[in-house]
Amino acid sequence: MLVRMELARIIISEINDQQVVFLREVDGERSLPILIGIFEATSIDRQVQGITPPRPLTHDLLKSVITELGGEVQDVVITNLKDHTYFAVIRIQKDGELHEVDSRPSDAIALAVHFDPPVPIFVSDEVLEAAT
Repeated sequence: MLVRMELARIIISEINDQQVVFLREVDGERSLPILIGIFEATSIDRQVQGITPPRPLTHDLLKSVITELGGEVQDVVITNLKDHTYFAVIRIQKDGELHEVDSRPSDAIALAVHFDPPVPIFVSDEVLEAAT
């Protein structure tokens, strides 16, 4: 079963390399912290703050490529937790077919927030149970 989540908070540390994104269950109380890299954290933070870079950055580019090729990002799903590493997919609709593209959760979340409104973010219930 998939659980709908929303971006709750981003913590960007200037002292160490441990940025954290917090997802919160939309219709519940559970949350999921995920350690992410500085690049993904700043990409998410810029988008949340409404800061548009003068030239497209990586997640802007990925969004444009998917759109220009006729795809539509349906949602992103954090699918698995294995050896303290989260796994995700970006689910793209194109020509009536659903394509699942392997992704790091940080990139999937960053892509999701680059859409207006943001693309839905889901986490498998098994992952939420294992992480809490």
